[in-house]
Amino acid sequence: MRKLIYGFGVSLDGYVNDRDGGIDWTDPDDELHQFHNDRYRDLEISLHGRRLYELMAEYWPHVAEDAPPIEREFSELWTNKPKVVFSRTLTEVGWNSSLVRENAVEEVRRLKAEGDGVMEVGGANLASSLIPHGLIDEYQLYISPVILGGGTPMFPALDKRIGLRLAETRHFDTAVLLRYVLD
Repeated sequence: MRKLIYGFGVSLDGYVNDRDGGIDWTDPDDELHQFHNDRYRDLEISLHGRRLYELMAEYWPHVAEDAPPIEREFSELWTNKPKVVFSRTLTEVGWNSSLVRENAVEEVRRLKAEGDGVMEVGGANLASSLIPHGLIDEYQLYISPVILGGGTPMFPALDKRIGLRLAETRHFDTAVLLRYVLD
């Protein structure tokens, strides 16, 4: 069965973007950017909610040739990586992506059962629909030194707690990684 990871840059107070949807406070240093590149390279499939997909599609396929090598590398990784985009409003997706318009929970269950690699879920709203169903196997929080006071929370309200075990910590110049697995 495939493992599903939910990882995101998050403020100290638990938000993945600010009140205006901005993520400029998550700008990674080169070491963290390379870490993300290496991690992304190892993924079999990347799952995107509509908002994250639109944000990524606006930037990564269009990185300039004179951009830093680390950004050009991620641009190539992102455009070539198989992606599944979950949206009821989009009518088409590009860059090696497929579109799922209904029942994200059942589609993710199917994708998990079809292989034994690693997938990631990107997008707090998409992840929030999967967490209550026990579909996330690992959580990776890249905590930035900022308190936003509002925005989109990384986690939904839950009816019951989810026990986790800290599996790794790592310090970068612009964030601290806390990696948790199910207990």
